[in-house]
Amino acid sequence: MTTKTLELAMSKASELSEAAQEKIGRDVLESVAALAQLRAEVEVGIRELDAGLGVELNMSDVIKQARKEHGQG
Repeated sequence: MTTKTLELAMSKASELSEAAQEKIGRDVLESVAALAQLRAEVEVGIRELDAGLGVELNMSDVIKQARKEHGQG
């Protein structure tokens, strides 16, 4: 998203009720925090891989575990 897009979204949101603006603001802040956390975790993972700490995964097992955790199988 470009700065112009964000500015447009903020302009449109400013036309909404105060309660709606608060909800949108909280949602955006939550999304930004989640993205920052994910980026930090990815950076840790990259450093671990660069240090030779990675292990080969069995993708069939990974998929089975994900389906088990998310109720799809």
